[in-house]
Amino acid sequence: MQVIITVIGTDKVGIIAAVTTRLAELEVNILDVSQTIMQGAFTMMLLAQLPAGGDFTATKADLTQLGETIGVDIKIARQEIFDAMHKL
Repeated sequence: MQVIITVIGTDKVGIIAAVTTRLAELEVNILDVSQTIMQGAFTMMLLAQLPAGGDFTATKADLTQLGETIGVDIKIARQEIFDAMHKL
């Protein structure tokens, strides 16, 4: 299953490392990534692939907890839901 992951928060050292390390531990493959810093605000969007049989709900809970730990907001959505929400 493909998912969209967003990470938003105040910029600080280690955000990318923490998020990508955790995704690797969960065997989530990053397909595309975009990140920027705007006036001290860090934003990152990833297109990723959960492993076969991957548990979306457990992954969401894990990433939410990581976000709380490192002080950023991490959201995950199934790609088809994300696409439908942003279609005109």
